[in-house]
Amino acid sequence: MVQSVLTMATAISSPDELLQVLLKKRGINTKSKSDQFFNPELKDYQSELLLPGIKTAKSRILKAIENKETIFIYGDYDVDGLTATAIIYQGLVSLGVKVLPRIPHREKEGYGLSNFGLDLAKDKGATLLITVDNGIVAVKQSLYAKKLGIDLIITDHHIPGNEKPEAVAIVHSTTFCGAGVAWCLIRELVSPELADKLLAFVAMGTICDLMLLVGVNRWLVKEGIKQLRKTDNIGILSLASECGLKINELSAFHISHILGPRLNAAGRIESAMDALRLLCTKDPQKAKKLVQSLCLINDQKKQLTLDAIFQAKELIGSDKLDLSHKKVLVLHSSKWIPGIIGLIAGRICDEYKVPAVVISEGEVESKGSARSFNGLDIVATIRKCSDLLIDVGGHPKAAGFTLETKNISQFKEKLENLISKMDRQKGDTDLAEAWVDVKKLSVRWLEVIEKLEPFGVGNPKPILGSSIVKISDMRLVGEGKHLKLKLDGVGAIAFSMGNRKPLLKDGQLVSALFSLEIDTFNGANQLQLKVVGINN
Repeated sequence: MVQSVLTMATAISSPDELLQVLLKKRGINTKSKSDQFFNPELKDYQSELLLPGIKTAKSRILKAIENKETIFIYGDYDVDGLTATAIIYQGLVSLGVKVLPRIPHREKEGYGLSNFGLDLAKDKGATLLITVDNGIVAVKQSLYAKKLGIDLIITDHHIPGNEKPEAVAIVHSTTFCGAGVAWCLIRELVSPELADKLLAFVAMGTICDLMLLVGVNRWLVKEGIKQLRKTDNIGILSLASECGLKINELSAFHISHILGPRLNAAGRIESAMDALRLLCTKDPQKAKKLVQSLCLINDQKKQLTLDAIFQAKELIGSDKLDLSHKKVLVLHSSKWIPGIIGLIAGRICDEYKVPAVVISEGEVESKGSARSFNGLDIVATIRKCSDLLIDVGGHPKAAGFTLETKNISQFKEKLENLISKMDRQKGDTDLAEAWVDVKKLSVRWLEVIEKLEPFGVGNPKPILGSSIVKISDMRLVGEGKHLKLKLDGVGAIAFSMGNRKPLLKDGQLVSALFSLEIDTFNGANQLQLKVVGINN
């Protein structure tokens, strides 16, 4: 929330001062750290890219190439899994290998390596299987692979369990996303030129999997976006075009909010293989058809998600004040398909400011998805309920699990008790990073902020605040959903705040939180405040 009482906060006096404040908040307080932040280079991170297991994995792949073996790639249905699969696939194809990629069906096969997938690999004549973005907890499946005579190379970034799977090599790191781990392996096998091109996929996976955009990941994303802006990948070009994006202007925002959701949509509702085909095709006509199909599925996903979020809020209750004592929300329904429960959990977590766990009820087994808030390690916390679960995996910020439907109530009670005993983390994601005088703002301030890109987890787009500003020219737009106004004479837009209009009036003094952007509507090209909080 914005400050509830109007007080004069100390305002930043210049764009240069703002930059120093923002850097300090990111822990960048020396010249060497600053130089590395703004101009990251590969040489700074070489040792971090040499993951354990790569040497052994490379040796086994080279042996497979020499013996003309068939290699099976087993991926995952989210953007990280898709891009990781595309990285290994395109890398091995460039080496003349017979490669068979596989993305499991979310509802029919579930997440991760399965016996069904291993049987399929065996039927196709594969003697080597490489997992990407999964496999680190596939202990039973690794034993089944051994029984079938299939060698395993596991590349993954999820948190491992107590027991490691049996494999020829395990290439694992929680620093990178799945695509990043896959790239660390494949760069040791392919030409430098192709390795650089494949960084485009790494950027997409890293951003969409909400990895920390600091250190080596910042370098990967910066270089990956450079590759995206000059890519010749037919699928990405077609998708960007359909979305009305200029390829040479792609940003982290476009990846996370426009391209990523469309690639994700296929795996949420149907099979994600079409999304993988799009990333790997060289046929423009095929790419166009695939893009149109993915966009239609994305529209369907949006409607299903909106309906489910409405139902979830009905379960919670309309009065959020009654939830002040809640430290976690656990919701379940047989109406929700497994493919959208992560989206529901994310929205509920963001809106209610508590960890959210959403469960799709099945007749015998149910699927769950969780999102964290304020530093709670959600996967570690859910693992404390392992006696009630069939399986669980994920990251500190997001987790997925399976349990018997009959155990939902008991699981809910145990998880709520566990989290209720934890100290609530202080802090509010809506607080301004710096207070400014709106009257002094100009495009120069935005240019300084843009130096911090790419934005993401660990390096969010800065939210600024102004403690006393005057409202003028207020009106509703977007069928009454949004609020258009001026704050101290500067144009502003407050999305999804149309319902606040009766509480505000022209000439009123308020405090506001906002980010800076350029308003290009109708060719305006003027500085605009994107309001995220407003209070009197």
